[in-house]
Parts: sequence; structure tokens; C-alpha cells
Amino acid sequence: MIIVNTNDVKLAENKGDVMVEKGSVYRSLLADPNVTGGFGVALVRFAPGAKLKFHTHTSEQILYVTEGKGIIATQKEEHVVTPGQVVIIPAGEVHTHGATKDTPFSHVAFYQGQSQVV
Repeated sequence: MIIVNTNDVKLAENKGDVMVEKGSVYRSLLADPNVTGGFGVALVRFAPGAKLKFHTHTSEQILYVTEGKGIIATQKEEHVVTPGQVVIIPAGEVHTHGATKDTPFSHVAFYQGQSQVV
């Protein structure tokens, strides 16, 4: 069993991360998939206006929104998400996520497999 209190987690800025398109993105790995043998879990915080590049995952990704206002988009549609919402992104779907221009945005990401920038 792994128990993590997100209030005790220190976030590190992902400087130079190829996934970041613009702005500051902070991340902390809450559960390493190499340790769990299954899902990885990460707490991710975007500064206002920060976002990731379009990318895919080899398996589903689930996002639980915890703070602020974010944008989750595919190449065809865009949604504004707020705390309490859950987003399920199918394996292989090209998508991006990030903060709106005027508010930070945080989510907990549940994932397996690898990510790839497209």
C-alpha cells in the first residue's frame, strides 16, 4: 500500500522538458509505475498560461482537476475544466492540457506507459 499526502509534496519545475510548450510547469511523482507495477500518479501544476505540447500516451490517461481553470484540448475540440472534474483521455488520442491565461491550474494525472510529443 502506498499513501501520499499531496499537501506534503514538493513540486519541481520541469525545466527543459520536451513536453512543455510554454510557461512554467511543476510536477511531483506521487507513485512511480516502476514501483507499483501499474499506474503512475503525478501531481502537476501549471502557472497561468502554461501548457504542454500536443502529445499521446500508449494507454489511457485520467486527470482529476484539483485547482484553478484549465484547458484540455484535442486537435478538434477544446474544453475548460475546473476542480472536481475528471477527464479520461483514450490511449493514442492526440491532446494537450494547460492553464488558462489568467489562472494557475493543477491536476492529478493517472497513467501507464509512455508519452510521446507529436
